[in-house]
Parts: sequence; structure tokens; C-alpha cells
Amino acid sequence: MPALSAQVTDSTLAERVVRWQRAHGRSGLPWQGSRDPYRVWLSEIMLQQTQVATVLGYYERFLARFPDVVALAAASEDEVLGLWSGLGYYSRARNLHRCAQSVAQVHGGRFPGSAEALQTLPGIGRSTAAAIAAFCFDERVAILDGNVKRVISRVLAFDGDLAQAAQEKRLWALAQDLVPERGQDMPAHTQGLMDLGATVCLARNPACAACPLQTDCEARRQGEPERFPVRTRKVKRSAQSLWLLLAQRVDGAVWLTKRPGTGIWAGLHCLPVFESADGLEAALAVADGSGTSTTSALAAREDLPPFVHVLTHKDLHLHPVQASLGLKDQLGIEGAWFAAATWPALGLPAPVRRLLEARALVGLA
Repeated sequence: MPALSAQVTDSTLAERVVRWQRAHGRSGLPWQGSRDPYRVWLSEIMLQQTQVATVLGYYERFLARFPDVVALAAASEDEVLGLWSGLGYYSRARNLHRCAQSVAQVHGGRFPGSAEALQTLPGIGRSTAAAIAAFCFDERVAILDGNVKRVISRVLAFDGDLAQAAQEKRLWALAQDLVPERGQDMPAHTQGLMDLGATVCLARNPACAACPLQTDCEARRQGEPERFPVRTRKVKRSAQSLWLLLAQRVDGAVWLTKRPGTGIWAGLHCLPVFESADGLEAALAVADGSGTSTTSALAAREDLPPFVHVLTHKDLHLHPVQASLGLKDQLGIEGAWFAAATWPALGLPAPVRRLLEARALVGLA
């Protein structure tokens, strides 16, 4: 990794980032400028692996329903998952709820005031803790989210393989060396690095001419900024086929189960999921009002168009089958009927919610 120019100091780089952020960085996002750890924490968790445009609506709805950490802690998990539904990566929502409960019960409703203490809370990792501490408490501590890794790796032409823990640890140390000398500059510096990665130092076709660090960026000097950051381990994508049973009564209620605590859609309410079409067909044996077994639902079944739902590392090939049942019918599988006015508020996987909404509209047509 080339050393920085003798004429350039770490403080100079930090000052450039601070000046650029104040003049050109993003400033209109609803969580920006806040010194409230609750609001900063909420935005940081929502923004993990999620685009800003997607987060905006969810952030506003969460604040409207849960204006502070105590209100969030007092909510049920189902209510939290319901508001989170469609945002994906649902472990974030469960950790969000657990963290709020910890802050309310253990810390008296106040977030700890240092990055080190913040990392002891559920779902708060090193970079998120540093962001909260920098924005809210002016702590001189580096963050290293995906955007910031890209900026710093390119400025320093850091060629260590970030798939290796030792190399990521090295980059953390270098990032810490680059923080401003004054704590009051930490919010602008932290936001500036995020903004540079999100709007200028892009993964593909970076806008180097607009970057305040261009004259000292080693990756640009080498003519290959897109070579950084280096990460050799590639995640292999996989595919899985699943069958979904959309059992619906004549009054519009649908049969939903709660997913296990681990695996795909963990902890969410969901249509019954089957590994095969045969498994789904077997589940269509229902109990009528007299308690005798019948397969009457088979006569009112409809194979809906299959579709693909893309997860981070897996493609789900989903095959929905709709079955119409009577008011007294029960399915011989775990779950319960949820009325048409009830299920929209539940935490549901995004493809299941879209499917239910589409079928509800069909039923109203």
C-alpha cells in the first residue's frame, strides 16, 4: 500500500472531507443533523444493505408510531415486524426490538454515550456504534460501512483482502488514523465519508473529478480505482423451489402460520410453505364442520402463476396455489385464520404480502 504524500497529512484529508460535506454533501435526509441517538440508531439499522429511497417511508412511519425508544420497547414483536414488513433482512427488526428493550430496561431509556458501550447492545456492531457516537456525542471514532470502506481503500490503495479478518482490522486502524482532531468535526466527517461513497466514489464508474480527495487518491493515481476494495471471497448464489398454500375462506380470511425462529422469513407470519407440490396437496385435506376428513378444497384449487423472489444469496422459485374453503373448514397444519382486516398489520414476507394484496383486489373485482 503506497504511503500518503509527504505534503499531505491525515488531518488535511479529514478537513477536506468536512469542508466538502458542508458544501456539497447530502443534507436533506430526515435523520441528518439529529443529535438524538434513537433517530440516528434507527436510520443506521434501516440503511444496512438498503437504499435510502426505500428507507425514507419506513423511517417516517416508525417515528410516527414509535416516537422514542421507550415506545418501541413497549410494542409487541408482531407490531414491529408488521411495520418492518417489506424492508427485508428481518433479523434487523427483531434485534431493533431487543435493543430498544435493553435500552429501556437496563439503561433507563437512554443510549450509552460511547461507541464501546453501544456495541454491547443487541444488533449494534462496531460501525453502527461508531456512527451513533460520532453523530450524537462527537466521539473521535471511525466508521467502516460499505461506502466508507470503498472510499478509504481507494484513497490509500489498500490492497489487503477484506475477506480476511486481519486485513479488515488493518483497515479499521487506518480509518481511525484519518478522523479529525476536533470532536466537533466528527458529524460532518462521518457524514462526508458516507456521502462520498454513496454519490461520488461509486462502486462502478466513480466520479473522481468531483472528489475532494482526488489529488491524493492512490487508486486514481494508479488509474484503476475500481480494483479497490479487494475482496476475493465470492458468495455463491443458490436457488430453491417452494410451494405456497393460499387458503382463503369465503369471508376473505386467510390461513397463516408463524415461521420458525431461524431460516428463511424467520419469525414472520406466512402462508404455509412446502418443499414439494405433493406436500402441499397432502395439506389440502381439511376437516369439515362434522370433523370428518374431506378433500373438498381440491375441487376449488387454482394454480397461480409461479414467480421468482430474489434474496441476497438465493433465488426463491415460488409456486402459489390458492384453495377456497368453507367457513367451518380447518387445515390439518399449524396456523390459524386471519381476517382480511387483520393480516395486513402482521409481519409478512414481502412476496407473501404482495400475493395476498393481489388476490384481495381480485376478490373485490
